[in-house]
Amino acid sequence: MNAEAVFDLRRHATAAPERAAVVCDGSRTSYAELEAWANRLAAVWRRLGVRRGDHVATLLGNRPEALAVAWAAWRCGAYLTPMSTALTPGELRYLVEDCGARVVLVDTACAAQAAPLPGLVRPGPHWLSLQARPGPDRIEPAAGIEGFDPVEPLLAEASPAPAADECPGALMLYTSGTTGAPKGVWRPLPPADYRGTPPFAGDLLALFDLGGPQVRYLSTAPLYHAAALRFALAVTAGGGTVCMLPRFDAAAALDTIEREAVTISQWVPAMFQRLLALPDERRARFSAPAHRCAIHAAAPCPVPLKRRMLEWWGPILLEYYAGSEGIGLTLIGSREWLARPGSVGRAHRGRLHIVGVDGEDLPAGRTGLVCFSGLAPFAYHRAPEKTAARTLPGGRQTLGDIGHVDADGYLFLTDRADDKIISGGVNVYPQEIEAAIAAVPGVAECAVVGVPDERFGERPVAAVVPAPGLDAAARAALAGQVADHCRAVLGRVKRPDRIVLVDELPRLPTGKLLRRRLRDLLHAA
Repeated sequence: MNAEAVFDLRRHATAAPERAAVVCDGSRTSYAELEAWANRLAAVWRRLGVRRGDHVATLLGNRPEALAVAWAAWRCGAYLTPMSTALTPGELRYLVEDCGARVVLVDTACAAQAAPLPGLVRPGPHWLSLQARPGPDRIEPAAGIEGFDPVEPLLAEASPAPAADECPGALMLYTSGTTGAPKGVWRPLPPADYRGTPPFAGDLLALFDLGGPQVRYLSTAPLYHAAALRFALAVTAGGGTVCMLPRFDAAAALDTIEREAVTISQWVPAMFQRLLALPDERRARFSAPAHRCAIHAAAPCPVPLKRRMLEWWGPILLEYYAGSEGIGLTLIGSREWLARPGSVGRAHRGRLHIVGVDGEDLPAGRTGLVCFSGLAPFAYHRAPEKTAARTLPGGRQTLGDIGHVDADGYLFLTDRADDKIISGGVNVYPQEIEAAIAAVPGVAECAVVGVPDERFGERPVAAVVPAPGLDAAARAALAGQVADHCRAVLGRVKRPDRIVLVDELPRLPTGKLLRRRLRDLLHAA
């Protein structure tokens, strides 16, 4: 890739307007179409009062417009916050209010979650709906959402041409914290006159060789995830084609790789599990000579699982370790990994440090807090105390993980400082679930830990101590009441897989909860 060149959607919409930018669910969106959508959306937002530094929130499924809205934010100087389609109305309300969204754009397929929002958020932003596309589960698009204005008439009136006063925007994605409250990862906007490659694309283009029309990228994950969105945007900045799955399906993923001659793909370990669970005959006839690189991250990949994937696909797996905070990145190829099973690689962005309890740099082989330095620091939106908790003296910052490096600088992750659970590549934090369970009458204490799961890597399991004095019938009903409450207030991925009633939680004499011991007990139960 030419480091001096500017990579941007508009460049390819001008040079190769008919080239496919996105392939999704049987439809093909050209670069000219994607650029026109981005310009029209940016014009709509300006008309609704969005100014440089304002925030736009979206609730969209995997569809080409999800990329157009990100490019629109880049065109009009706005921060874009994509929200998870797995969240409840209460969780969505928090994000809309915390980012101060001026505009919220919602897919009508998400009507059930979105419908209560205009009545919950005051003063409210502009509420817009985008008509759902027909798909395998819908014969006709869903109807509009009460309280939301359809965006289609506004788009029809907007110009598809670039505006004269464009200025660059940015992404502000949310990542959960140890308290359970999501945190927006904020960075300053580029200068108003910046016309270079968007920062959300530039580093990925260079690190993963995503530039050029020969790139055909399989996007397997929801586009509200930071990695999925940024990689897809980088491919459209680089002039390649994004082959987008509406939802993950292992067989459909293999079919797409073959049919679209995919060159590069992205996965989490839970997807590897589902690929390997396909019938032997389907896996045996999989043929994808163009498939040169399978990127994976988001969760630790068990060594036996990765070995099975390497035996099947050959040495094309490329693993990285990073986070939405963008403080650094490690990278490891297949042959390197085979020499150091379990490693997540060496630093390719930022300088890697292993830090002891007193803040000192630890030598190779010693376990400590994984930190990075050397890149522009991040901050959590409206949460200086949470930023401070991730920042060490000297400006080093951390994602909160524990690990060590070997003599050659290869990083091995050994624990998660915040006791977070990674389920299907998604971070789940026990304290948020514990707070929800504690609100149920009859619960004296509770704790949530992650236990191993073949499909998702880990699943949250809750240990609940019933309140003293409950009779046998009340105790018997308690687990069901907790499950019902979790379904009402927590997104799908956060709901406990099991609820186990226990007499007491394992603790030290100081009162500290022994999560490791509890995890072992619940795993054996």
